[in-house]
Amino acid sequence: MSKEAKEKSFITPQSEDFSAWYIDVIRKADLMDYAPVRGCMVFKPDGYEIWELCQRELDRRFKETGHRNAYFPLFIPESFFQKEKEHVEGFNPELPWVTEAGGEKLEERLAIRPTSETMIGHMYAKWINSYRDLPLLINQWANVVRWEKRTLPFLRTSEFLWQEGHTAHETEAEAREETMRMLEIYRDFVENVLAIPVIVGQKTPSEKFAGAVDTYSIEAMMKDGKAVQAGTSHYLGTNFAEAFEIKYLDRENKHQYVHTTSWGVSTRLIGALIMVHGDDKGLALPPKVAPTQVIMIPIGPQKTREQVLAKTDEYYELLKQAGIRVRVDDRPDLSPGWKFNEYEMRGVPLRIELGPRDLENGQVVLATRLGEKRTVKQEDLLVEVQRTLEEIQQEMFNRALAFMKEHTYSVDTLDELKELFTEKRGFVYAGWCGSEACEHQVKLETKATSRNIPFIVDEHKSKCLVCEEQAKHTVVFARAY
Repeated sequence: MSKEAKEKSFITPQSEDFSAWYIDVIRKADLMDYAPVRGCMVFKPDGYEIWELCQRELDRRFKETGHRNAYFPLFIPESFFQKEKEHVEGFNPELPWVTEAGGEKLEERLAIRPTSETMIGHMYAKWINSYRDLPLLINQWANVVRWEKRTLPFLRTSEFLWQEGHTAHETEAEAREETMRMLEIYRDFVENVLAIPVIVGQKTPSEKFAGAVDTYSIEAMMKDGKAVQAGTSHYLGTNFAEAFEIKYLDRENKHQYVHTTSWGVSTRLIGALIMVHGDDKGLALPPKVAPTQVIMIPIGPQKTREQVLAKTDEYYELLKQAGIRVRVDDRPDLSPGWKFNEYEMRGVPLRIELGPRDLENGQVVLATRLGEKRTVKQEDLLVEVQRTLEEIQQEMFNRALAFMKEHTYSVDTLDELKELFTEKRGFVYAGWCGSEACEHQVKLETKATSRNIPFIVDEHKSKCLVCEEQAKHTVVFARAY
């Protein structure tokens, strides 16, 4: 390999500089490029296809539970934000405003959508009149803008892609049931499709969504021990209903406010995917969201090339007809070794090698991104590929779960937490009295935030780690993106 080729393929080791490793991987795997506007990025085809695969899986789950897609405007009148005070206070620092259009100053400033609760609240007030109109279950696939001060591709950008669900219900019980149903859909998707284990729980009051009564989240651990909030679901109570006069005539002919929810995940899931599964070779993608699940590489001398390519094309059609996302790299000017490294760096889950000796022996070679290699009979190829992809998916989840468990700790005092964070990174379980002052003290002294109050814990803490009063909750703390 030439010096130029080595430099082009070099990826900073995770242990040396995790942030540099992350940028190296996303650029060299050709997932994105930087846009000329600060904090914005361009999705290249492989990066966008990961998002399309996520969309496809989530959209199916949403529709199976009765939700339908709609689309709402990107521009939101300033007056809408004034109707829900807590909501506008939460988003105001990140809001970009349109003040002029067509060469004239606007009578009212327009915010570029940071989230759509206010616009959707306005429309729901027009659409909902009777209990017969409920529940109203709508999802939107859209882009949103939040003018971030510190940006990182996929994880935190000024503009990003997401879905936001917004539902309205007759009763609190129905709305809370919806909130938890969508949280479970997120957990199932992230764990079983993205192969990322998560901690499921409720956000503390200071960390909940602006304007929500209760916020619930799934929290994932990256390979540097930091947390990423992978999805949230909010019970909004009647806060937005009262602000936007969303009322319905109930079964006793009385006007009532609806109970609403909102929930969403975004393209930050792609960043989490990279940071959870990637290694010093580059990207590693779970088969369910890999744009290319199988790469076929014919090998051997020129004199056998025609014969090998013919068999490769035959197997390509076989796999493609079975619904497997497969590609062939038969470029004669690149060595098999170069191709092996290239597709490992791009995270392709499975490689098939086929050469003249394989043809003679009636076999093919399967090599996984996880480092396993074996030969299989040609007549068993389809079954073996399908089985191997399933095994890779499960093994990637198992490895991520083992890493999360290995980097999860328990402390009783703030001093223990501070000492732990001087040497380690990860999730830390600790007791919390419920006081915002104690929660803030943890952040002040460790730069760690409460991720959530997990639904399932191995050990319930008895004392608050700061004030040592009776603990109301056991909380997960971590430094986060």
